[in-house]
Amino acid sequence: MANGQWYPPEWPERIRALAEGTLTPVPPRRAATVMLLKDTDGTTPVVHMLRRRASMAFAGGAYAYPGGGVDPRDDDHQIRWAGPTRAWWAQRLGVDETSAQAIVCAAVRETYEEAGVLLAGPTPDTVVGDTTGDDWEADRAALVARDLSFAEFLDRRGLVLRSDLLGVWTRWITPEFETRRYDTWFFVAALPEGQRTRNASTEADRTVWIRPADAADGYDKGELLMMPPTIATLRQLIPYDSAADVLAAAPAHDLTPVLAKARLENDEVILAWPGHDEFTKHIPTGGAPA
Repeated sequence: MANGQWYPPEWPERIRALAEGTLTPVPPRRAATVMLLKDTDGTTPVVHMLRRRASMAFAGGAYAYPGGGVDPRDDDHQIRWAGPTRAWWAQRLGVDETSAQAIVCAAVRETYEEAGVLLAGPTPDTVVGDTTGDDWEADRAALVARDLSFAEFLDRRGLVLRSDLLGVWTRWITPEFETRRYDTWFFVAALPEGQRTRNASTEADRTVWIRPADAADGYDKGELLMMPPTIATLRQLIPYDSAADVLAAAPAHDLTPVLAKARLENDEVILAWPGHDEFTKHIPTGGAPA
């Protein structure tokens, strides 16, 4: 392949079926993912990425950020909350207040589940320190197993969710021809002082801290496999000199959902992501994509 764009072999057939009107899209699930950043001695921050195990049904072998689906149990439970109000988040995310809480909870929970980093503290202006002890690990495992909701976890620990440590960056919806679909909000956050990342995910076989420019270069050379939203967001991070600069820029970012469109034109199907021409694919009606 010319680059590292993730492109499953079953896509052409499903894209053609969608374009012809014989495929019914499945509804997308709400999800959140977090671009966790930290400053270095260099001129640009690094971002935490994980490589999904090759055995994973969805995007196996691809590099991504910590993230996952929203837990409906976090919609209604009123948790201790710091930072912008739920009403502010609802307006920013384009959802109602209960959904906004659940989406922000998903971002913080998935970062803890998959990277061991927790954006919460005992007071509205603090964050927890080291979270690698046995008791923390027991709670993290219960969250992963969904034996414990994130709201219950925060209550049990007497913690305040620090929504002020997050910025929402973009929103992508999985194409309609996919069998697994997500409506995903991409967040940015800085690694809290005193905490450190680790590969806590059973879905990943490797984690790295990497400069966005280096990750994009690896993608362009075909060395790092990524889905379109991952490489698109990496390219957007390249101009920034610090994690604080990224967070400061987040409120101005457009959250219009990016959704790939497939259309039949002459003897080929054209797959395009609005605003992201580099991902456009031309699929002959009887052949492989170009």
